[in-house]
Amino acid sequence: MITIKSPREIETMAAAGRIVAETLALVGRSIRPDITTEDLDRLAETFIRSHPGAQPSFKGLYDFPATLCTSINQEIVHGIPSHKRVLHDADIVSIDVGVWLEGLHADSAATFPVGDIRPETARLLAVTQEALAAGVAQARAGNHVGDIGHAVQRVAEQAGYSVVRELVGHGIGAAFHEEPQVPNYGKPKRGPRLVAGMTIAIEPMINIGGSAIRTLDDKWTVVTQDGSLSAHFEHTVAVTDNGPRILTTAS
Repeated sequence: MITIKSPREIETMAAAGRIVAETLALVGRSIRPDITTEDLDRLAETFIRSHPGAQPSFKGLYDFPATLCTSINQEIVHGIPSHKRVLHDADIVSIDVGVWLEGLHADSAATFPVGDIRPETARLLAVTQEALAAGVAQARAGNHVGDIGHAVQRVAEQAGYSVVRELVGHGIGAAFHEEPQVPNYGKPKRGPRLVAGMTIAIEPMINIGGSAIRTLDDKWTVVTQDGSLSAHFEHTVAVTDNGPRILTTAS
């Protein structure tokens, strides 16, 4: 069921979203060669819990063991932080984080360079951010979920990349995953209609190579089938009468 949030609930989600944005910024500033993903996870959890009432959304969600999802290079999403996972120069790492505050969640992700990355890698990150912006721009009352997916898909495929199809964005609020599903592909004017008060997580997952994916033996980490690089960016967005409002920003 799609839930419509009150103005007060949206403000609470925006407060959670500010913590999410600040967490991502803190982790991003800490990313460097030779740091472990467990180090980043510990940093994020301590920071989130330093805010009264705030808790990590991911820790314990479906039994996930950590605060962050940390996905490196060909890993698309759901990478588990570990002291064994050391970042190296020229890697990219996707950091996905959620915060629960006063009964509501906010969720965001960004993919960061580690040290110096190749130009083709930097282009993947830039295009995926552009795809997210295009999707967010379509999150307007009267549009449809398909308008968001179509915008994301167009940006990605025009750049020569592929869109992950098995993993999608989602509604978010009192539950971390709510209806509707928000695919990163689609046709305009298809799917559920967007109305003011809806809150959705829009999250392009874009691969340099093919779209096929597989899940590793840890039952969590999803990787590209062909081993190509993947980038992931995400915002929680409220549909309002005045257009889309990104809730996962620091301001």
